[in-house]
Amino acid sequence: MDWRTIDACVRVDPGKTVKLADHDPGRGDVFPDKKEAEKRLPFCAEEINKLQDRLWAERSRALLIVLQGIDTSGKDGTVRSVFNACGPLGVQVTGFGRPTEVELAHDYLWRVHGAAPKKGMIGIFNRSHYEDVLVVKVHGLAPEKAIEQRYDQINAFEKHLVENGTTILKFMLHISKDEQKQRLEDRLSDSSKHWKFNPGDLDDRKRWDDFQKAYEIMLRRCSTEHAPWRVIPSDKKWRRNAIIAAITHGVLDEMNPAYPDPTWKPGDFTIE
Repeated sequence: MDWRTIDACVRVDPGKTVKLADHDPGRGDVFPDKKEAEKRLPFCAEEINKLQDRLWAERSRALLIVLQGIDTSGKDGTVRSVFNACGPLGVQVTGFGRPTEVELAHDYLWRVHGAAPKKGMIGIFNRSHYEDVLVVKVHGLAPEKAIEQRYDQINAFEKHLVENGTTILKFMLHISKDEQKQRLEDRLSDSSKHWKFNPGDLDDRKRWDDFQKAYEIMLRRCSTEHAPWRVIPSDKKWRRNAIIAAITHGVLDEMNPAYPDPTWKPGDFTIE
């Protein structure tokens, strides 16, 4: 299956009403075979690395990867699996946690714009500016009127990035409630994963339906022509990784970054 076919299966059309209940987090029509997915992943990862090297050398455009999903959906695992072949020079991962006092003294997009990748870079957002229409909305941390304005503000912000040379790929990592339960239990039963467990995750789990509704609104309001959302079935980690790797590879390949031509020729120099 080529990357465009994969992409068509998970892309959210702009303005489309989304019901996450209609999106099976365990759907098997995309990468139905685990062996195929596990074979495709390292190939795509290495191709992403080669294309990233060209992007870094070209230094005229950037790629921003947005990974958004509920707790345990696999944001960290995606970064490790899909971008593990890339050298650190041209890849920057930014994790967005609770805003600091300084960040709260500015508008909510201030810290996000500062983390946007510079030309030549692949930037990865582990969580993102969408926390401000998800967590903030569900927990009532800002007035509803202010949150309502943010959808258009985010669209305008992303359009500004795109018009200035940044391609944006937004992936919502979609898992089922049962799968989240299993992953939380795994963290409790494995001492090496205790550091990942946050008791606050259980409070958010109680608001599962509220978060699903907030995600549906986000997908409908903020999947645009310049930066569409992709809903990635993520109950199977190997399928999630293979899908994201295939789409990222395909988009980077289509961007076709090129090594710059030097102003000199090899014959111009003699090394003694």
